[in-house]
Amino acid sequence: MGKAITYAELERQSAAFGAYLQSTGLQKGARVALMMPNVLQYPVAMMAVLRAGYTVVNVNPLYTPRELEHQLKDSGAQAIVILENFANTLQAVIARTAVKHVVVAAMGDMLGGLKGTIVNFVVRRVKKMVPAWSLPGHVKFNAALKAGAGTSFKPAKVAADDVAFLQYTGGTTGISKGATLLHSNVLANVAQNALWIEDAYSVKPKPAHLNLVCALPLYHIFALTVNALMGMQMGGQNILIPNPRDIPGFVKELQKYPVHIFPGLNTLFNALLNNEDFRKLDFKPLILTLGGGMAVQNGVAERWKALTGCPVTEGYGLSETSPVATANKFSDGNFTGTIGLPLPSTEIAIRDDDGNNMPLGEVGEICIRGPQVMAGYWNRPDETAKVMTKDGFFKSGDMGFMNEGGYTKIVDRKKDMILVSGFNVYPNELEEVVAMHPGVLEVAAIGVPDEHSGEAPKLFVVKKDPALTAEALSAYCRENLTGYKRPKYIEFRAELPKTPVGKILRRALRG
Repeated sequence: MGKAITYAELERQSAAFGAYLQSTGLQKGARVALMMPNVLQYPVAMMAVLRAGYTVVNVNPLYTPRELEHQLKDSGAQAIVILENFANTLQAVIARTAVKHVVVAAMGDMLGGLKGTIVNFVVRRVKKMVPAWSLPGHVKFNAALKAGAGTSFKPAKVAADDVAFLQYTGGTTGISKGATLLHSNVLANVAQNALWIEDAYSVKPKPAHLNLVCALPLYHIFALTVNALMGMQMGGQNILIPNPRDIPGFVKELQKYPVHIFPGLNTLFNALLNNEDFRKLDFKPLILTLGGGMAVQNGVAERWKALTGCPVTEGYGLSETSPVATANKFSDGNFTGTIGLPLPSTEIAIRDDDGNNMPLGEVGEICIRGPQVMAGYWNRPDETAKVMTKDGFFKSGDMGFMNEGGYTKIVDRKKDMILVSGFNVYPNELEEVVAMHPGVLEVAAIGVPDEHSGEAPKLFVVKKDPALTAEALSAYCRENLTGYKRPKYIEFRAELPKTPVGKILRRALRG
């Protein structure tokens, strides 16, 4: 929206907002929920919460009232900073939570007088993006900043083992749990990534003024660490994209800046590659394209490199690992199709169900040990015990194998595996193959019950070529997949259900 804030302004504004939070009487360690998309209020509120000695509870702004209520109750949040667009969701549940302090932000708050007023008018009245809401006793974001600026801020004494973030797992595997990330976890991951990224500057020198694209939501662990925290550590400028689904609007923003670091997901890269104006951009400044959050498909990676000259470097991690556990080498130049090597001070073990290490090349569960691994799930010792081994490894729930070079390849989520007549079929492999068909835009594979084979693969496909038929796709699968892996059912859809970050939700397709 054409407005930037400097690090000096971020320091001043986060101190003011932190002073306001302290003035409400919140005690050290109190949980403060942030429920906003990528707007400038987010980094101000996040740094204020951390500097004042509180814990950030990141909340997806697109949550339904049921999901929001669960997270606020589970975390015990006493305060929330929320964009007015989502205030009606909070209104529906606040009475049943411990939330006492509500700060409401608006899109135009930090854009300055006239521009801010115009933006708020357009958002509220023209685009009608703010449903009617009522939260008695709430404070406006700018009023909180002003009140805080008039009082003295007392930076909290924060220890390494104090809780920095409660990062709720996406809930793609059931009920959402809070991964307890300590200051030491998050700082370790920033330091690990900072060391790893130096490898990229051996290929292209680090520019004096680094620009990072921040299209993934800051409430998500990937953007939180890689954009917000690493961006700050590197002194870079994050270009915030509030709505990355508006691809034409997104590309318009990209036209304004030389972009050096581009974190994203397979679905985002794919959508951009299919946009005419994106293909006209100048990619010479691009140093790093980071792929995470879901598997990057080979075809997408090849097209990205052909267009931009920059390979997609795939990494891997989870909310529980702050998030980055492994990454490919940036200097490699080629897309490996693996999740790379363990980051410094990180160990990867591939284990069977009994906790035995598997030989190289054999599939087992990917387990992670390192300083970035969470302290546990918030108030869930039972759930923590299920995922932490006696020797300190976190069981990821992802199945994979390690090759002779030490690179790990994910084959799939343990829970997503399709069992066809005793054979393991991995949806990622089916999706990878089908996505290479020129008539396919997007694809998801799931297992459905089958009386003969126990389960059978089913595809959900979004067409790129309107003329594509199920028969043609079945013939293509017969050429490229062995018998038991071939989809028994193919269903065409206008679009596929996705998480707000853009991961395809297989769970919703199983429905």
